[in-house]
Amino acid sequence: MAGVWRFMLAAVVLTCVCLWGSTEAVGGAVSRPRPQRRPPKKTKVDPIEVTPSAQNIDIQRMTGMWYLLNTASKCSYLINHGTSVEPTVMNLTRSPDSDQILSVSTKTRHNHMCWEILQVYHISPTPSRLTLKGARPELNTEIVIGETDYDSYAIMYYHKLGKITMKLYSRTVDDLSEPMLTKFEQLAAKQNLGLAFLFPFPTYSHCGAVDRDHVINCVPTC
Repeated sequence: MAGVWRFMLAAVVLTCVCLWGSTEAVGGAVSRPRPQRRPPKKTKVDPIEVTPSAQNIDIQRMTGMWYLLNTASKCSYLINHGTSVEPTVMNLTRSPDSDQILSVSTKTRHNHMCWEILQVYHISPTPSRLTLKGARPELNTEIVIGETDYDSYAIMYYHKLGKITMKLYSRTVDDLSEPMLTKFEQLAAKQNLGLAFLFPFPTYSHCGAVDRDHVINCVPTC
């Protein structure tokens, strides 16, 4: 059971990209639909290809501590539990093993206990893009660094199975910038993530040291 809870916590905290489509009721009589002309097929556009991204991103300047301030998502977990999210902090470091890997530590609280989740982001040759590998290639999470000034804020887009989640990070929680928060809301609205899909995170009581029994190692994948 502990393993199941660990997996669920990792899946929810780290990406929280909604993976479920709409469901249809079954049963009952269904009339046969009349034949209709099929509309012309629209060219399928990969959301990641149209996501605005920072140019010439300096990965080294992205390293360090980032506090999660806000998330824009249609993730069902957030829709149902968005009022009870816990303070979350992410720490990025360059991996000593490879220049193409970014080590990620995310700390948050679950059931009144602090947890740490370890991952790696693979650095893409394309500027501002990273990949969090899933159990299969189709389950990869593509990450785009949309905007950052390195010193105060970063807006990141997480794409998985055609769904998108946006996250606003800050270097500090002491002096929050109203223009920064407004910009995030405006960019989220362009992704059809209006105010109903914005979930602010607490800016206090972040986790410090985490004991070994509460570390979830998702390297290479969970």
